[in-house]
Amino acid sequence: MKIFLAGPSAQPAYGGPAYSVTGLAAALAAAGADVGFWTPDGSAVTTPLLSGDGGVRRLIGSASEALDRFGRPDVLHDNGLWRRHNHQLASLAAARSLPRIVSTRGMLEPWARGHKKVRKRVAWRAYQRRDLLRAACHHATSEQEAGHLQDLDLGVPVRMIPNGITFPAGRQHIQPVAPASSLDRTALFLGRLYPVKGLPLLIEAWRRVQPVGWRLLIAGPDQAGHRAEIEHLIVAARLTHVVSFAGPVDEHQKARLFERASLMVLPTLSESFGMVVLEALAHAVPVLTTVRAPWPMLATERCGWLVEPTADAIADGLRQATRTPLDDLQAMGVRGRDLVATRFDWCRIATEFLELYDGVGGRGHRGIA
Repeated sequence: MKIFLAGPSAQPAYGGPAYSVTGLAAALAAAGADVGFWTPDGSAVTTPLLSGDGGVRRLIGSASEALDRFGRPDVLHDNGLWRRHNHQLASLAAARSLPRIVSTRGMLEPWARGHKKVRKRVAWRAYQRRDLLRAACHHATSEQEAGHLQDLDLGVPVRMIPNGITFPAGRQHIQPVAPASSLDRTALFLGRLYPVKGLPLLIEAWRRVQPVGWRLLIAGPDQAGHRAEIEHLIVAARLTHVVSFAGPVDEHQKARLFERASLMVLPTLSESFGMVVLEALAHAVPVLTTVRAPWPMLATERCGWLVEPTADAIADGLRQATRTPLDDLQAMGVRGRDLVATRFDWCRIATEFLELYDGVGGRGHRGIA
């Protein structure tokens, strides 16, 4: 099968979609598909998230040039919404009668639709709704996201397939690194420093709890100058001695952070999937996050905590998590790792996508004016 896969960016600093789309590209190629991968910023060629011998054909140039270079695909799979290249791909698919799948990647979640609301309302009326209507299928990464898509009543099939993860060699049986003492435990936030991630709530919750023997490490790239706001809150809360920043981290540094963390905290206001939750669990780190992340398994599988996205609720969650004995935290992490190995292996997920592609391959474009 020949698949043209487009992502918004493959730069690690872009966040979750960079990891999930490159992971899908590699998994599809490993399953025997002919995969052409393209991004509008050219990072498909330069990204460190794909190995050089992974079998993925990295494409450059405009969307039209990349399609011409790759040859007619069986399916065009676009990831993301709202941007100029997404509209161009929708138009190209319609003009060439190519079946097109759209992974919305959280960009139609309630918080995302309300962010820059006026601009998006104009785009929705001008082209975005029509582009979605012309897709053969919409893909969601969680039941929560699928429900929000169905609520739009666009009449396009919605398929839920989660993101996956590939365990590095030997990591299926990783053991967490124990802190040097009970007074040296780290809670890790890893992700973009951006308002949707809820960091002001976390700083306020940490100020209220101030767990003895714990520190909070914030890792990830700054976006829109949000780090300065967080730094101001940390100073105002008098937490500079226990809260620090690691800045952007590469894959090796990220693994080291997970190995030394006793807890991962994601105080998000909106998450269509939450790749960092998957990564933390794969490294046997229990997770505290909000109900705005689609991870009810944290509670049902006893590998983390789910709370409301408020400072009060996050503070309550921190009290529970930081008072949990180290052995119990590590047992939770092991259950999380086993959950990931069972349900989120990329090989299994690539098979689901290939079945989806095969199903839409004969539908063509929907040809809606």
